Amino acid sequence: MDKRKIYIFSAVAALLLFFLCAGMYQGFRHYHYRVSNLLSADGKEHGYYVYPGCTLDSVLALVRADYTVRSEHAFKKDFARSPFNEPKPGYYRFPAEMGNRTLFVRLRMGEQTPVKLRFKNTVRTNEQLAGRLAKQLLIDSASIVGLLKDNDYLSRYGLNKETARCLFMPDTYEVYWTMTAEQLMERMHREYKRFWNDKRRDEAKALGLSPQEVYILASIVNSETTKAYEYPIIAGLYLNRMRIGMHLQACPTAIYASGNFAARRVTHAMTATPSPYNTYIHPGLPPGPIRVTSAELIDSTLHATRSRYLYMCANPDFSGTHIFSDTYSKHALTARQYQRELNKRRITK
Repeated sequence: MDKRKIYIFSAVAALLLFFLCAGMYQGFRHYHYRVSNLLSADGKEHGYYVYPGCTLDSVLALVRADYTVRSEHAFKKDFARSPFNEPKPGYYRFPAEMGNRTLFVRLRMGEQTPVKLRFKNTVRTNEQLAGRLAKQLLIDSASIVGLLKDNDYLSRYGLNKETARCLFMPDTYEVYWTMTAEQLMERMHREYKRFWNDKRRDEAKALGLSPQEVYILASIVNSETTKAYEYPIIAGLYLNRMRIGMHLQACPTAIYASGNFAARRVTHAMTATPSPYNTYIHPGLPPGPIRVTSAELIDSTLHATRSRYLYMCANPDFSGTHIFSDTYSKHALTARQYQRELNKRRITK
C-alpha cells in the first residue's frame, strides 16, 4: 500500500474515531441531561418546599443530601447552560432517578408538583378553617380570614361572611402550594359550582331551601350524629319543624353559640346564649353553617326521610344513636331516661 493510501486511510479512521467519540460524548451528555444523572440514595422520591428568597445553593444542598450525582462534570455543564440564582418558590417532588434537566428546568421555571389539600368536618369557624388551610399552603391565615369576612368580595359568589364556609366541603384537593388566598377561593368556588349542579339545585328548591340553607341544615345534622343512616332521618325531622314554624331547638347550635365546642352536655345557660346561631331563641336556620360539611351530608339532607318525627333524643344506652318521636310525651320519657344516665355517669358539662 503506497503512502498516499495509508494517509487517506489514517485520516478517514481518525475522522471516524472523532465522530464516534463525539457521538458517545453527546450521547452521555444527553443521557445525563434528560435521562439519569441523579440517583436517590434510598431509591425513593423526595420533595422539597422552596420558600420565597431561598437560594439555589441551599436547595441543591438539600438535593445532594438525598441524591448521588453520577457525573459532576455534566451537572456543572448543564447548570452553566441556564444559570439562575433563585429558584421559583413552590413544592417540588422529584423522582428517584432523574436527569439534570428535570432538576434545573423545574426549579428555574417553577414547574411545581401539586400538594394535597385536606380539611375535615371538625372545622367550625372561619378562623379554624383559615388556620387549617394555611398550615398546608404558603398563604398567611390572616389573608384567608380577610376574604372570608369581606362581604363585598364574597358577593361575587352570592355569599356573605356568615355563609362563606358553604364554599368548602371536606375532601382532598390537588392544588399548588404557592396559590394565593384569592386563587384558593376561586378553586373552592369551581368545586362548589360543580357540586351544585341543576339536579341538586332542583332538589333543594323542592325542599323550599337555597343551596346555602341546605348546607347549613346539613351542618346541624352533621353535628347531631356520626351514624350515616340517621342523617336523612334527622334532616327530615328538622324540615318538619321548619314547616310548622317550630323552633329547631338544635343542641349543636346552642353549643356553637356558646363557643364551648367540647361540651358533652347542653346546659340551660347554653340554650339561653344570645346569639343568632342559637335556634332555641331564634326561629328557622342560623345565618351560617356551624361546621364545614361533606358532600355525603348535603346529599343526605337533600334526600331527607319523610316522617312525622318532631323530636329526638340521644339514646340512653350511649350507643351514639337517637330515639325519634312524633309526640312530646314520648320524647319527654326518653329525655328523662337520658338525663338520669348523664347524672349517673357524672357528666355535667
